[in-house]
Amino acid sequence: MLKPFVISSLIAGLGVSQAFAETLQLKDRASITGKILAEKRDHVAVDIGYTVLMIPRNQIEKIIREKKGSAPAQPETGLNRQIDLYHVTTPPPPERSVTELVRQFGEAVVQVRTPGGLGSGFILNEEGYLITNFHVIEGEAQISVEVYHQKSGQLERRTYKRIQIVAMNKYADLALLRIVDEGAPRFAYVPLGDTERLAVGDRVFAVGSPLGLERTVTEGIVSTKTRELQGALYLQTSAQINPGNSGGPLLNLRGEVVGVTSMKSTVGEGIGFAIPVDGVKYFLAHRDAYAYDKENPNNPHRYLPPPSRLKKTETPVAIPTP
Repeated sequence: MLKPFVISSLIAGLGVSQAFAETLQLKDRASITGKILAEKRDHVAVDIGYTVLMIPRNQIEKIIREKKGSAPAQPETGLNRQIDLYHVTTPPPPERSVTELVRQFGEAVVQVRTPGGLGSGFILNEEGYLITNFHVIEGEAQISVEVYHQKSGQLERRTYKRIQIVAMNKYADLALLRIVDEGAPRFAYVPLGDTERLAVGDRVFAVGSPLGLERTVTEGIVSTKTRELQGALYLQTSAQINPGNSGGPLLNLRGEVVGVTSMKSTVGEGIGFAIPVDGVKYFLAHRDAYAYDKENPNNPHRYLPPPSRLKKTETPVAIPTP
């Protein structure tokens, strides 16, 4: 990561003379002004005068474009960027009503079915990658996903039965699946948010299939961001969570996933828990470490047997000397 004082000295010593100048505001509160030469999926190339910097997208807070000699332009709003398998919106879009957001992102929330039960999930990108809970598919190899596609203003349910298990982490209760049916369309997806921007009291809503009732929406607030359960931190929410919601998204009023609904309290109402979205990003970034193994479907890890000492009953093998 570029340090603020390094960036400041570079910018101060260069006087960028392009007719158009772009300013990249970074997460560490630094900024870079120059000419954007290329915008790739994982980085942005910026010409700052005598050299070109390659800035990782996950470090960019927002991009401000302005024309030399004119009033500063407003930051781009709702700019959708893909980072690895998922999308983010920078800068965060304005808050909207739950009705609007469900209409826009409801298509990306799916129902995950197995012979042992059902849960929910949400699609990360157009290629059909999706997130659900590990416990939704635990011990199962026969998985189907129901998606509601919007066509001509109507919802059309379609069931996909060729589902690839890409990665899973039992301890984080997360699983990454992919729809690989032939003829599958480009899928609608929902962007991921940032747990750091979430505050206690923020309004959130969950979409899923509680008790098999697909496309159910419940609304509430973030009760706490740091509820410790079994050694892990969860978001606690007052949005109603029930069996079947597991694996579905918990969204803020900007239309970003801030958590994965996972469980609820059995002795009260309005006490639900969700895995923070930062944990989802970590899981996706390290998915190779949790790659699914068909020979060991309940454990993403493969351990080598420990070395054993020679038993006394065994006869040592004589090695001839030269």
